[in-house]
Amino acid sequence: MIARVLFLGLILGSGVAFGGTTPVPRKEAVPAARTGSESVLRVNSTNQAYDFFRPWTKKLPYSRRGLGVLIEGGRILVTAELVGNRTYVELEKATTAEKCAAVVERVDYDSNLAILKPAEAGFVKGMKPLALDSGVRVGDPATVLQLEPNGEVAETTGSVTSIAIGGYPMDGLGLLVFRLSAPLQQRDGSFTLPAVRAGRLLGLLMRYDARSQTADLIPPPVIRHFLEENAKETYGGFGRMGVGFTATRDPQLRRYVNLTQPGGVYVTEILRGGSAEEAGLAVGDVILAVDGHNIDQDGNYEDAEFGRISFSHLTNTVAHPGDTLTLKVFRGGAVFDLPVKLQGRDRSKILSASYVMDEQPKYVILGGLVFLELSRPFLQEWGSDWTKNAPQRLVYYDAFQNEISPDRGKVVFLSQVLPSQDTLGYESLENLIVTKVNGMEIKSLADLSEASKHPVDGFQKIEFDEDPRSIFLDAGSVEENRSKLQSEYALPSLEHL
Repeated sequence: MIARVLFLGLILGSGVAFGGTTPVPRKEAVPAARTGSESVLRVNSTNQAYDFFRPWTKKLPYSRRGLGVLIEGGRILVTAELVGNRTYVELEKATTAEKCAAVVERVDYDSNLAILKPAEAGFVKGMKPLALDSGVRVGDPATVLQLEPNGEVAETTGSVTSIAIGGYPMDGLGLLVFRLSAPLQQRDGSFTLPAVRAGRLLGLLMRYDARSQTADLIPPPVIRHFLEENAKETYGGFGRMGVGFTATRDPQLRRYVNLTQPGGVYVTEILRGGSAEEAGLAVGDVILAVDGHNIDQDGNYEDAEFGRISFSHLTNTVAHPGDTLTLKVFRGGAVFDLPVKLQGRDRSKILSASYVMDEQPKYVILGGLVFLELSRPFLQEWGSDWTKNAPQRLVYYDAFQNEISPDRGKVVFLSQVLPSQDTLGYESLENLIVTKVNGMEIKSLADLSEASKHPVDGFQKIEFDEDPRSIFLDAGSVEENRSKLQSEYALPSLEHL
């Protein structure tokens, strides 16, 4: 049996935004007036991420260029990846090269979408906003828009080859994805590209595989959900059921649970504190239907627009946080209805954040000991093969965090030691998980900061979950040398919470 997990919606692995290119016959640029240059703008973004090994510093800045699509209200739609860790964003008209600073109105890294507004209200006057497409089917034609250096629009025609649920790049949330087959060329500003059909927005390209010449698009239903949430007084994002399940094709499994219903999926995991647990769904239950839509043995239902598709489309995209869905559940021989109120993910309760964007990572430095909270960006500092090269104990906590009680709190660890008078003998220590400081249980960096204010018998006692079980710092010396430590290592602050 192959388990399907909806905790993070991780169904399709994340790829690159635009990979290397395969030589293809060059397509002629289509005159701007015919293709919609009046609806797209270049977006130039300067970005600078923090160094998670040294979270008080930033890495070198870099630039990204893409195409934004004008939508209603004089706003521009782009992917969130384009403007992640931004320091400056600029809009540029395709034909005139006229430029204007942009303000990010909303960014949602789970759905990989962002809305920009020009700093000058009249900048997009006379341009034509694109409406969202609808009624898309597999096999429909699609056109990907790119810009030539002279501002003319180059069109590459392709077709929709599949419509399914896929994992989005930042958090792996399972949302609808349109797969497009199109022989794209590498062009300047290809980080975000729009695809259109009959003059309507079919989606934004977020991944492209040059070898197979296939692109993954963020489709209209996901964009529409994002825009509807953005129009609310309080942005709720995308809801999650918080349930893991497996197919019920195995006849032995069906006999084991006495399941005589024709369809349904077997619940294998429940995210603690999630929507499903709050509603009373339990491991061992079988979900037969969602809001009147019968579920087959693989977890699919018949969608009026897209055909056979995973029921996570209903829970993650069709419904909004705060909505109540009714599940038909089989349990112990009985069938009953179970209302589930959808909620977004409480990021404060995530043990290891899958992304940390647009903000400085938290840290505490005590006498030269550098403490961090575990996050995937820290592990990704080990490169593309981080799951093998990063400290395996920390990789374990990141990979299996949904199986750990949220009461455990954050994973606070000693990441490195800055050599100083107070850390003699401890220089080789790194990546050790902290359990207690001065007798106080540590569930966050805020706990560690507070505990350090209460030394025991003149010492800071730090305890770990593996050898060395305990180390000690002279509290008086640590306090006396604070300014010296900060000066020697050019630290802007000894803690950032």
